Amino acid sequence: MINSWVALSCYAIELLIGFWSRKVFLDFLGSELLGLNTTATNLLQFLNIAELGIGSAVAFTLYKPLSQNDFNAINEIISVQGWLYRKIANIVAIGAAVMMCFFPLIFSKIELPLWYAYSSFGVFLYSSLLTYYFNYRQIALSASQQEYKITISYKSFIIIKNIVQIIAISHFSHPYIWWLILQIVFATLASISLNVQIKRTFPNLKPNVKQGRLIKEKYSIIIIKVKQLFFHKIGGFVLFQTSPLIIYAYSTLTTVAIYGNYMLVINGLTMILNAIFNGLNAGIGDLVAEGNIKRIKSVFDELFAFRFLMVTSILYCFYYLINSFITIWIGENYLFSDIILLLLVTNTFIMMMRGIVDSFIAAYGLFKDIWAPIIEAVLNLSLSIILGYFYGIQGVLLGVNISLFLVIFIWKPYFLFKKGLQISLLHYIKLYLIHILVFIFSVYLTSNMLNHLLCFEVQSYVDFFRKAIISFFIFSLVEVILLYLITDSMKLFVKRFLKLIRLVK
Repeated sequence: MINSWVALSCYAIELLIGFWSRKVFLDFLGSELLGLNTTATNLLQFLNIAELGIGSAVAFTLYKPLSQNDFNAINEIISVQGWLYRKIANIVAIGAAVMMCFFPLIFSKIELPLWYAYSSFGVFLYSSLLTYYFNYRQIALSASQQEYKITISYKSFIIIKNIVQIIAISHFSHPYIWWLILQIVFATLASISLNVQIKRTFPNLKPNVKQGRLIKEKYSIIIIKVKQLFFHKIGGFVLFQTSPLIIYAYSTLTTVAIYGNYMLVINGLTMILNAIFNGLNAGIGDLVAEGNIKRIKSVFDELFAFRFLMVTSILYCFYYLINSFITIWIGENYLFSDIILLLLVTNTFIMMMRGIVDSFIAAYGLFKDIWAPIIEAVLNLSLSIILGYFYGIQGVLLGVNISLFLVIFIWKPYFLFKKGLQISLLHYIKLYLIHILVFIFSVYLTSNMLNHLLCFEVQSYVDFFRKAIISFFIFSLVEVILLYLITDSMKLFVKRFLKLIRLVK
């Protein structure tokens, strides 16, 4: 609960300051410089794919020694991670140096001096390399259910940085120079703060990068998991990066822009959901390390019920109100049809609900199904291209949904229940069917109530937020009551939630 509340609060603050910061940046530095920074960030993200999922592999390996307080093993594992990250940092640095040689070509269309591109990319690269060289030990906090300490020690400096940058940009001469200097200064301070927090929490944590190279064979499981995770990362990269390009191939830039507006809202909602649930991952890892199958099954059911409640409540309000929000935000000319909206909601439902299965798969270290992301990527690309040719953006989204349904919705749960939980898949199917039926009935009851309670038109942000809060509250209340009456999983979760509230107090 502490992890979730701290992450959610920090994300809300970051989001608000982010909107303010973006406006100030545009007002004082211009859209071209903002676009340049966005491009530089995307180029660096492409290089960071070299990380290969090392963090996930190391976290899986740490769960057991952390539960046993075995600091000899913990130091060795993180030493191996440090050695691997040092290699990745060198690859990223070399790749960045090569990429910068092509900056005159990449940024040939900008009217700004070329040193702007080099300096923007340079400060982002500096922040990234700090993670690889110094901040990698934060995995100990994540794997030990203390993610909130990372958020407080590191993210607080990032929030302060954004505020100070806003002041500097709007009040000082040479604003971009100040922006660059503050970017470097606060990245360094955040790194120092994080490492002080790690040392304070784990005084016995003293990894040795040189030792990591010597004992890497002892923890060969990390290398094996990294190789497996590489394919999953590539599959995810294809899934998230290709859809806008295919949509543009069969439509216009306007359609891509409209798609981007909807995805901006969806990504924001996804980040809120992740802020709530990411803090639970280490707890799941610790649970799996204990090996109590009955308790693992019970917790899986509880978390499934809670996640289903949150996802369906969010997406019900999204489907019910998104077009009203888009209208008051940028105008009714930027709306999608109901069928496209439904396809987007289906896509988002599968992606949001996959989190519960993915968390347990990560806890068990089940990454060996490397063919799954390959098939997912092939299906996604081929179906999107073929269906997009005949049906436009609807076909592209349908192709994405089919690939997600076959691999994420069907295969991943089967793989988890067969190789990890070792429970009959019928339990999962029954769990899902009951929750889906409750959802349908909740939609029916809530829609009827809202048609009588919220009959006013949304004409302002105040109207929108009033309608959104009331809709979310009523739908959540209806669904949680029905789930509590019908399922044991929601009863268990409510009891656990009330118990945690008492403990926090």
